[in-house]
Amino acid sequence: MTLSNVAGNLAEQQALVFLQQQGLVCVAQNFRCKGGEIDIIAFEQDTLVFVEVRLRQNKSYASAAESITKTKQRRILHAAQFFLMTHPRYQHCNLRFDGVLFTHLNHPPEWIKAAFDA
Repeated sequence: MTLSNVAGNLAEQQALVFLQQQGLVCVAQNFRCKGGEIDIIAFEQDTLVFVEVRLRQNKSYASAAESITKTKQRRILHAAQFFLMTHPRYQHCNLRFDGVLFTHLNHPPEWIKAAFDA
């Protein structure tokens, strides 16, 4: 496991704790399917929230928000569709796609609700 993978895993764990502190209830973590992945799936009241966690300590490439490209969004959407197909009890929930963004692991994250639409 590389240093960036370790930092990414730490960011995901910190994001989960942060979201739980905000009242969200985790349904799944690191949901993967062919062609896509979702870092965190959680409930906020009656809404199923698909969360992309990003850590960008070096902004010379792109900010954490900018790193959620259209291609990445399509992969998240694909994984969300697969999740809903394989977990039909959630098919009638309201859906939202959020970003939890870190510029440094020692700083609180930025939480962007409805970061992009389906």
